[in-house]
Amino acid sequence: MSYNPNPLYAAPEDWRAYSGVLSRRVFAFILDYVIVALLWIPAAVVLFFLSILTLGLGFLLYPALFVIVAGVYFGLTVGGSSQASLGMRAMGIAIVRVDGRPMDFLTAIVHLALFWILNSVLTPLILLAGLFTERSRLIHDLLVGTVTVRTA
Repeated sequence: MSYNPNPLYAAPEDWRAYSGVLSRRVFAFILDYVIVALLWIPAAVVLFFLSILTLGLGFLLYPALFVIVAGVYFGLTVGGSSQASLGMRAMGIAIVRVDGRPMDFLTAIVHLALFWILNSVLTPLILLAGLFTERSRLIHDLLVGTVTVRTA
């Protein structure tokens, strides 16, 4: 068997690593967006003072501020060493790449962007894919090459 540098990587045959992941993802999503909303508030205050210093140019970032805060949050947490956001850690799950390499910042951002795009098109129906796919993978997981595993 080959060496895998990612300690969170689970073999596809180990069904215990994928048991109950879909429901945990839903609760992790809710927790994460509460955290992002709380992080958005100080970011908005900082942007307000930055906008005054830039003579109003910073105000142009307000429509995209939530997306920026969420992108940085998920990029740093999911793309970090734990490979999980704070909500995912609370639910005992992490995102790993199928090839066994650790998640990086860019892969985490692409994963998030695809989730938002597919969720806006398919609404909550995106979760139905997890009921029928191997290892409860959603569509954006299939496109990026990731899988969500239990850490506990």
